[in-house]
Amino acid sequence: MAGRVALVIEGYAGLAGAYQLGQLKVLAVASAQRLPGLADVPTVAETLPGFVAVGWQCAVAPVGTPQAIVRRISDDLRAVLVRPEIKDKLAARGGYVHPASPAEAEAFVRSQQELWQPALEQVALQFKQK
Repeated sequence: MAGRVALVIEGYAGLAGAYQLGQLKVLAVASAQRLPGLADVPTVAETLPGFVAVGWQCAVAPVGTPQAIVRRISDDLRAVLVRPEIKDKLAARGGYVHPASPAEAEAFVRSQQELWQPALEQVALQFKQK
């Protein structure tokens, strides 16, 4: 915002205030769909088909936590996340709500590990070469 950085890649939540004050221009979003609060901003995938890179959050519990407790916390959390006022607050910050069962969350995390593993290996290789 001081004019020293030409480009930044960051989650919307971290930049929303500056965007709303007109201090920066959003060129594209990396989510699969346009963000509700930025409907005029294209997705990267509109230029580079198939490109999606999003941050995500997931609640986890220690290995060995009884399944009854995992299910209860998961059910309660999913019930809260689908409330309109919660979804609206998250959407205003560029967040999408995707309530998932424990099995669905585990499958998603594994898919993300598989997706990003090659990139992480390349980064590690670059650091080893320095």
